Amino acid sequence: MAGRKSKNKESTQKKEKKWSCACYIRLSQEDKDLSEEKLESNSISSQKALLESYLFKQKDLILKDWYIDDGYTGTNFNRPGFQRMLQDMKDGRINCVLVKDLSRLGRNYIEVGNYLEQVFPLFHIRFIALNDQVDNEKNPASTDNILIPFKNLLNDEYCRDTSLKIRSSLDGRKRKGEFVGAFAPYGYQKDPLDKHRLIIDPEAAEIVKKIFSWYVFDGVGKIGICHRLNEMGILNPTAYKRKIQKQAYANGNCSFFWTPSTIRTILKNEVYLGHTIQGKRRVKSYKIHKIENVPEEKWIRVEHTHPSVISKEIFQKAQELSQKDLKVQNGKETVSIWAGILRCADCGKAMHRKTSRNGYGTVYTYYLCSTYQKKSHQLCQSHRIREKELEQVVLAVLQEQVRTLIQKQEFWQRFKQEKEKQETKQETKDEKFRKQKEILKLQKRKQELYEDWKNGDITKEEYHQYKQNYEKMEQEVRVQIEKRKEFQQKQEEKKKKEEEWIRKFQETEIISELSRELILELMEEIRVKENGEFIFFVKFSKFKKEEKHFEKNEK
Repeated sequence: MAGRKSKNKESTQKKEKKWSCACYIRLSQEDKDLSEEKLESNSISSQKALLESYLFKQKDLILKDWYIDDGYTGTNFNRPGFQRMLQDMKDGRINCVLVKDLSRLGRNYIEVGNYLEQVFPLFHIRFIALNDQVDNEKNPASTDNILIPFKNLLNDEYCRDTSLKIRSSLDGRKRKGEFVGAFAPYGYQKDPLDKHRLIIDPEAAEIVKKIFSWYVFDGVGKIGICHRLNEMGILNPTAYKRKIQKQAYANGNCSFFWTPSTIRTILKNEVYLGHTIQGKRRVKSYKIHKIENVPEEKWIRVEHTHPSVISKEIFQKAQELSQKDLKVQNGKETVSIWAGILRCADCGKAMHRKTSRNGYGTVYTYYLCSTYQKKSHQLCQSHRIREKELEQVVLAVLQEQVRTLIQKQEFWQRFKQEKEKQETKQETKDEKFRKQKEILKLQKRKQELYEDWKNGDITKEEYHQYKQNYEKMEQEVRVQIEKRKEFQQKQEEKKKKEEEWIRKFQETEIISELSRELILELMEEIRVKENGEFIFFVKFSKFKKEEKHFEKNEK
């Protein structure tokens, strides 16, 4: 009798046990892309109503708190609501977790299994998934059921399939030239009528123009541009998006000041040419949410998708300047007119600018090999040259080049006409017709091949094999045509540039003073020898870069 009473007492105590219940709700961005019917069943309000209804009927469950993650994927368990629930579980505030179904807990097959089999039992947590009929307290076998791993696998597969569909859809939009980013680049804004199209933001675009102008034409370095913008009180891109455009934009940098890295990003961004370049970064996988960089050859690049802010000529000049090692002199915002141009003829390093004062108080400027100046006198010689002497020699060489180019204008015109006759009218035209005839011939062969198959002259396997070979050959011919077309376009752009060069030289028959823009237009590089001679690598429009030696006594 005593034993029976003891068992009844234990049974009563078990029935009377109260559980501090955590109601967990999750809705992912993927769920928001589903149909209205599915969205309604998974919505925050729908899940909450379902859990409240269940709690009302269960006398042993006491609601402790709601834990909600709205807009978080199920493959990643680093969610704020879920992490808060885990902490309360470890602190002993809760001992029961209630969810709508297993997919709300998560869609990562391995992680969900770990929580069901390891974590929850370790902390003596009662777990209830209503729609999947899982309750490890009332029915301990429900979590060990063979169907549970299969359900978790299906949830995992659903997430993988959804991820692939979303990525495929986004890639399709990118290849069409549609902008899919969350925020428009600085200088642009999303078209109110089409969120996948960019239009110019006049206020920010004007700042972008100033940045390129200062850098290309005024010789202002990236640090100097930052100083100008900060002193003018111009908001940087992050601050502009937040304060002016009222966007919830964050890039990890709380500072609203301009930095050289921001200027560098703007100067090399082809979006200002009217091109859309996307796919530079991607999430590693639907389970591993780490962002990784994509190789440049795999970027999705579509030209002329929106209005340009910067001309192609100015943009190219900015890239040429960026490729050179341009450093701002101490205490100045602008770079030297020789920066990136003047080099030592022996070691190839840049020449270092120095100032000195003689015994009479006269200050003069000269240049030394940076290897000799900064590293060791044993590694190279000084290659010392005075700035005034350098200016006189370079000015004389540039004047000579301008005269030569103007004199050669008549020759260039004849050369251009003859080349057009030989290439454009003969080779290019004939080559195009020949390739097109080759494609038609291959298409005819495929048609005849089909008829041979239907007539029983060849087998089905032979038909498919020959057909694949012809299609491969046709594709190769089309690739050749496309490459030839690209080559012709580049040649046309080159011709236009040549004509622009000639026009500029005609306008500048006399050069009275040096400027950085003029030096960059005509000079590729200037090298100084130890004996005072100069080697000029001169730019010509129609001719290849020419190496000219200029001795000291030729001044």
